[in-house]
Amino acid sequence: MAQRRLTLAAASPRLRFALILLAGAVTIGLAANTTPGFLRRLDYFRVRRVEIAGLQYLAPGKVTAALGLESNATVFDDLAAAGRRLAALPGVISAEVERRLPGTLEIQVVEAVPVALAPRSGGLALLDSSGNVLPFDPAVFAPDLPVAATVDRRIARVLARVQEHDSQMFARVRTAWRVRDDVLLDVDGRRFWFGPAVTAEDIRAVMAVAQDLARQGRNYQELDGRYAGQVIVRTGA
Repeated sequence: MAQRRLTLAAASPRLRFALILLAGAVTIGLAANTTPGFLRRLDYFRVRRVEIAGLQYLAPGKVTAALGLESNATVFDDLAAAGRRLAALPGVISAEVERRLPGTLEIQVVEAVPVALAPRSGGLALLDSSGNVLPFDPAVFAPDLPVAATVDRRIARVLARVQEHDSQMFARVRTAWRVRDDVLLDVDGRRFWFGPAVTAEDIRAVMAVAQDLARQGRNYQELDGRYAGQVIVRTGA
């Protein structure tokens, strides 16, 4: 039985149209990989729209400005370089830029998460988990965060660990300050004491003791979680 071969001329009008579209898509895809210089000169691929996901603190205008795009930029410009410029923005952990034909750039931004407020230049600044000052305006975002006594990496790191492992405790922290190499937290008017290398186990142990004392109706002033395997309860002022 002879095999039938479908040709473009013999196909129905609808099928011919679908084949033409498919061929066009393949041609554009090949061109995108082989002749970006040519495509960058085509107005059809000029950037008309920028979509940004992941923003909570940064203004969208700062992100689009950091792209460094010319007015005649196309989606086939150097997106890797644009991504590097975005990732270099203060407060940005990572950024990815992708193209969507014919004229849209899709941007995914991961911002640093504030863990504390700290006094700085007569006002308050936001700190990330490494103690870096973030460029976000606390007056605009009004975060309900602990107040660190100073801009301090060790305080910020301890707070970040508490935020990561016990969000309920973190929400109750009022202030945090350094005592030599250790960090003290004011939690609802009581002091929780942690070492600089505080672990999830340390945090859970302190909270377990705090909950047990609350159930017994016992008063205390300080819980010291600096020592592995034990929590010291202090009742004095």
